[in-house]
Amino acid sequence: MLQTFDERNRNLIVNVNGLLVHRDEARVSPFDSAVQGGDAVWEGLRLYHGRIFALEAHLARLRASALALAFERIPSDESIVKEIRRTLAANGMQDGVHIRLTLTRGVKVTSGMDPRLNQAGPTLIVLAEHKPPVYSKQGLALVTSTMRRPAPDVLDPKIHHANLLNSILAKIEANAAGADDAIMLDARGFIAETNATHLFMVEGGVVRTPTVAACPEGITRATVLEICRAQGIPHEVRDLSLAELYRADEAFCSGTMGELAAVTRVDGRAIGGGGVGPLTQRLSAMYAERTATGGTQVVD
Repeated sequence: MLQTFDERNRNLIVNVNGLLVHRDEARVSPFDSAVQGGDAVWEGLRLYHGRIFALEAHLARLRASALALAFERIPSDESIVKEIRRTLAANGMQDGVHIRLTLTRGVKVTSGMDPRLNQAGPTLIVLAEHKPPVYSKQGLALVTSTMRRPAPDVLDPKIHHANLLNSILAKIEANAAGADDAIMLDARGFIAETNATHLFMVEGGVVRTPTVAACPEGITRATVLEICRAQGIPHEVRDLSLAELYRADEAFCSGTMGELAAVTRVDGRAIGGGGVGPLTQRLSAMYAERTATGGTQVVD
């Protein structure tokens, strides 16, 4: 699974701290905290027919992450939404768009990791691309990575930070193995998530997903669990092992960029019948209904 260049994105207009410029002219200072140390938080948003699904939840997570990192100045939700609207309008975007929203601690007066060197306020970057869901609906193949997700006493996963080297190293292993993505375990050996998505499994009609002890509190993950509650679908959130995944009837992953996508092979083993399972199909359809009718209007 390799994303390819979309010709519609060749002349994108990018928003860096309110300045709308062509993608080739966008500039982030070498003194910016994101460049200096990955000191930034981010969100992935998806635009459906002029509406961003779960916008309020994403902005709340962005703010919570920035507060956890002691950002002194955080833009208001209203000001962030204003910049998102300006960016979408500049690109004439309505649907099938993924938005990468990044908030860095800002530009430092001199290089160094001390946050007191940040005196100019945060940097807000809005990058909107024409991008349909990136995962195949025919089924993904995963491998288990040697890289572990850190526990809260190392780097709390509730901080949705932009230091993604842990995930990138796991993705390198997946690429080398010819798989689509990598499963990452926590320090105890239980499943945390993949390098890019949350993971679900189905056994005996029960939908199960790992706790968020070593993975972010996913917005799409929360939506899937809410759908299960609303539809009376049995579900559990608990520690899950690889052995449980290997014997599952179905598996799927979830995330804003890829929505819901079936997992059909793990570590060379077929999951269930090796195809997209019925409950995965049902949940995918119900998620699509949510995104088709819900969300915050940002394009008039």
